[in-house]
Amino acid sequence: MGRKKSPSFVTEFALSVDSESASELKARFNAGLRLYNACLNEAMVRVDLVRNSVPYQQAKQIKPTTEELKKQRSELFNTARKQNRYSDFELQSYAGIVATDSDWIAEKLDSHTIQKLGTRAFKASEKVLFGRAKSVRHKGDTRFRSMEGKSNRQGIIFKGGTDCKIVWCGLELPIIYPEKWNDVLEHGYRCPVKYCRIVWRELNGKKRWYVQLINEGEAYKYRPNTQSKIGLVGMDLNVSNVAVVGSDKAGLYPFSENVPTFEKEIASLQRQMQRSQRVNNPNNYEPDFDAKVGRRIKRKKGKVKKGSRKWKQSKAYKKYARKKRELERRKAAYSKSQNRGLANKIVREIGNNIKTEKVSVRGWQKRYGKAISVKSPGFFQSELKRKVENTGGSFITFSTNKTALSQTHLDGTRIKKSLSERVHHDVSGFEMQRDLFSSFLARHVNDNDELQVSDAQVAWERAEPLLTQAWGEYKTASTKSSTESGSVISSSERFCVEGKQPNQIAIKRAKSCE
Repeated sequence: MGRKKSPSFVTEFALSVDSESASELKARFNAGLRLYNACLNEAMVRVDLVRNSVPYQQAKQIKPTTEELKKQRSELFNTARKQNRYSDFELQSYAGIVATDSDWIAEKLDSHTIQKLGTRAFKASEKVLFGRAKSVRHKGDTRFRSMEGKSNRQGIIFKGGTDCKIVWCGLELPIIYPEKWNDVLEHGYRCPVKYCRIVWRELNGKKRWYVQLINEGEAYKYRPNTQSKIGLVGMDLNVSNVAVVGSDKAGLYPFSENVPTFEKEIASLQRQMQRSQRVNNPNNYEPDFDAKVGRRIKRKKGKVKKGSRKWKQSKAYKKYARKKRELERRKAAYSKSQNRGLANKIVREIGNNIKTEKVSVRGWQKRYGKAISVKSPGFFQSELKRKVENTGGSFITFSTNKTALSQTHLDGTRIKKSLSERVHHDVSGFEMQRDLFSSFLARHVNDNDELQVSDAQVAWERAEPLLTQAWGEYKTASTKSSTESGSVISSSERFCVEGKQPNQIAIKRAKSCE
C-alpha cells in the first residue's frame, strides 16, 4: 500500500549566488545531468526487457472483462516487472551504484538527490511503457534545469530564522528577500517544508538561481481578489478564446490579449544567425544554385547536408541566440501571466464548478502551431483546473462525440456547420455566438454525457440576455483592437456579424439528443 499523500504547494525565492558558488552549482548540475541520462538509458533497456518478456505478452492477450481476469492480468504485469527489476526502488539503487562507481558524482551529490534522479528517470520511462509517450528525451546542458531532494532533513536543506539560507553539502546559498513581501510569501515561509528544489533560469543571457520550497498544506487563499464563487459554469475552449456561462454572468474572453509576439525582431535575429552559420560552416551546406522563379533566374542558398556534422558557433551567433531566447522567454512569460489572470477572473466572478468538452490541444498544435504557442489554451485549461480544485470546486469533461454541442439546436436537432461559421442560427429563430451557445448547453450535460434538452429550453429565457450582453461586449472589444492577426474577432466571424447567412448543411436524418 502506497504512502498517503498530503496536499502541498510551492513557494519560490531567489538565491544570492557569487562566482564561486555559481561554479560549484554548475559542477553539481553537470554531475546530475550525466547521472540522469545514464539512469534513463538503463530504464529504457529494462522497459524493452519487460515488453519482450513472456508474462507481459501473456497479460496482453487477456481481455479484462471480469474482476478475476483483471487481477490475473495485473499479476502478470507485476511479474514481468519483477523479473526484469523494473521499479522505482531498483532505479534508485542503480543510480546509487553508478554514482559510487564514478567517484566524482558521489562527491558532488548527496544520496537523496541521487535517488531522486533515479525516480525521475523511472517516471519518464514509465510513460513510454504505458503508451503515454513515444520516447524519452535525454537532457542537454541547457535542458537540465532542476534538482531536488527527498526531505528537508538531508541533502538540500532550507534553514529559516535570522540567516535564511539553503544548505547543500557544505554549500550555503542565502535567500534574497523580495522587495514586495506579501501574505502569500509569508504563508509559504511559515509552513512546514517537505523538500527543496533548486532551479536555474536564463534572464538576459545570465543564469539566475532560485529555490522552490515544496510546502506541506494548502496555498494561501485569503486575498480578497482570489476568493472563489460557488456556481456551475459551462465552458467552451477554443484556440484563441474561451467562452464561459454561469448562473448570472457570461463572457467570451481572448487568451493573452495583445501579447507581444516579437515576430519581426525574432525573424531578424534568425536571419543573422543563419548568415553566421553559413559563413562559419561552409562545408555543412550544399552549394548555392540558380532556380527559375517565374521569368527570372534567382540565386538560392543550398540546403543543409544530411547526416550529423560538427558546427562552429561564433561569438556573434551566440549573442544573437541569447537575444532570441530572451524575446521568446518574455513572450511566454507575458502569455502565462495573462492566462493565469483570466483563470482567476473566471473562478472569482463566474464560478468554480466547470463543465466543458474534452478537446485535444495536442491535435490543435499540429494545425495551429504558432497560434497555440502564443495563446497557450492548454496552459490556461490546466491552470483553471488546478485553481478550481484548490478552491473546492470541480472540473468535469465530457465527450464531444456524444454531445456535439456546436451542432445542436435548442430543440435537440443537430445541423452541421463549417468550422469557420462562428454564429449559430438556431431553428427556433434566434442567433447567438457559436461558442457562447455551446458553453450554455454544456451546463445541461449530465453525468452520462447526455444533453438534457428540456432543462436547456427552460433555462434559455433567463440566460439569453446574459449571452447577448457578453456577445455585445466581445464585438465592442473587437472593433477597438486591430483587424490584423492580433484581432480578438476572427475574419470568419466578422463575415457572419455583417449579416451574411452561414452555410449550414442539414443532416438528412436530424438527430435529437435524448
